[in-house]
Amino acid sequence: MPTIWTIGYEQATVAGVLNALTTAGVEVLADVRALPLSRRPGFSKSALAAALGEVGIRYDHFKPLGTPADGRAAARRGDHAALAAIYAGQLELPEAMAAGARLHDLASERRVALLCYERDAACCHRTLLHEAMLPEFAAVDLVPVEFLGASA
Repeated sequence: MPTIWTIGYEQATVAGVLNALTTAGVEVLADVRALPLSRRPGFSKSALAAALGEVGIRYDHFKPLGTPADGRAAARRGDHAALAAIYAGQLELPEAMAAGARLHDLASERRVALLCYERDAACCHRTLLHEAMLPEFAAVDLVPVEFLGASA
């Protein structure tokens, strides 16, 4: 069975995320945030892509697979049912379907991890994305070292 990895960077450092990705042998980080910006240092698109490049991991942004604003608001409220419904609609858009096909092809050839902010994959759209567009892939949720009580 092919595998897709996922990782959330909530409460993590870039070093912790890089360590988790390199330990898992990830070759490509698929950023599935609609807006690849972050208040957390190092997690905005350009800085993250540069840090990944330094450890030999390719960065690829899949904007159409991100959660629209109303879905992000539902996630912040903890309304997973609303998030799931909103995100299902997002995945029906032609650009999301095309991006999903590209992600599927990439994950069939390379070791790919899906990145989003939410630490808990069960509460994040990256799990909904996996279930909808990559169902034949086993999902492995990576945990940055900070979440295990160590510092990075």
